[in-house]
Amino acid sequence: MTQVIRSKDLFAAMESLAPAYLAYNWDNVGLQVGTYNKNVQKVMVTLDVLESVVDEAVEKNIDVIIAHHPLLFKSVHQLNTDDTKGRILQKLIQHDISVFASHTNLDIAEGGVNDIMCDELGITNRKILLPSHTEKLVKIVVFVPGTHAEDVRNAMSDSGAGHIGNYSHCTFQTSGQGTFMPLEGTNPYLGTTNELEYADEMRIETIVPQPKLPSVINAVLKAHPYEEPAYDLYPMENEGRTLGIGRIGSLKEETTLKSFSEHMKKVLNINKLRVTGDLSQTVKTVAILGGSGEKYWSDAWKLGADVYITGDMTFHAAQDAWQAGMSVIDPGHYAEKVMKKPIKDFLESKFPDLEFVVSASNTDPFQFI
Repeated sequence: MTQVIRSKDLFAAMESLAPAYLAYNWDNVGLQVGTYNKNVQKVMVTLDVLESVVDEAVEKNIDVIIAHHPLLFKSVHQLNTDDTKGRILQKLIQHDISVFASHTNLDIAEGGVNDIMCDELGITNRKILLPSHTEKLVKIVVFVPGTHAEDVRNAMSDSGAGHIGNYSHCTFQTSGQGTFMPLEGTNPYLGTTNELEYADEMRIETIVPQPKLPSVINAVLKAHPYEEPAYDLYPMENEGRTLGIGRIGSLKEETTLKSFSEHMKKVLNINKLRVTGDLSQTVKTVAILGGSGEKYWSDAWKLGADVYITGDMTFHAAQDAWQAGMSVIDPGHYAEKVMKKPIKDFLESKFPDLEFVVSASNTDPFQFI
């Protein structure tokens, strides 16, 4: 029997990749239109939710649209179907299409938009350009019979606990003896009602990022054989991962600004770039911030970047960077379209029984003549 996938399952997968708490407080992420409880068969991944994208979704019988740029960013005070936004909302509701957006949270997340762009451009040894979050860590300690220790350990690790750097399943365990007395109305895995039970148990402890704690506890409860599993939580002073917007890293080999710009046009499938600086200069260290990042060029410059890649550079910001000796490549905001296929691939790996497509609609407002 084929498992029924609901829209909330898709949204949970996106949340696991790009948690909403990472988004800036001015942003609007998550469900934009529709429901958490729609049965899903076909999903579209897009950069923007313009009318052409919605028309494409209607034509292709799409159930859910996963977008990077939010459809509802500013408040809507009236639903006027004579204007574009009103027509878009009308079509989505009429055709029962739900829309979910992961915006600045997907920019910040590991494996999100900025990492995708780095992967495409061959930028390695990456660090955060502008830190915004440091994960808090919690130690979780679970007491479990030895017969189920491996199941519980794997459940904890698979749900996000026990990850240290590039290592997973990092736990520590000791053996001991637990006691409990099943009272009236219980259905114990071990023991007899109203008799003290001595049980040989394992103490398994590991660390977990605080945002993942609910899913780890839920995994423990499902994998544990006891009716009432015992576990402890301890706040930790250790700091977890640092997350933030933008990336800075290095190319495998030095090149010139001109050669790197031509390479960028090819791999990002962009016809034109705006570039400041000496085209013959050597480029090795590259900073990148997808979307609109003109106000952060000086951060890239202070960190030693040879070139800064971002969209929507205005004249004076580009001029200031140029005069300071910071070369800039502006591929336009639409360069973020590279997120579509990797996000489609990510969701396909989670839901192999669903059909996924990337939007073919061109949502770039600019053309070059």
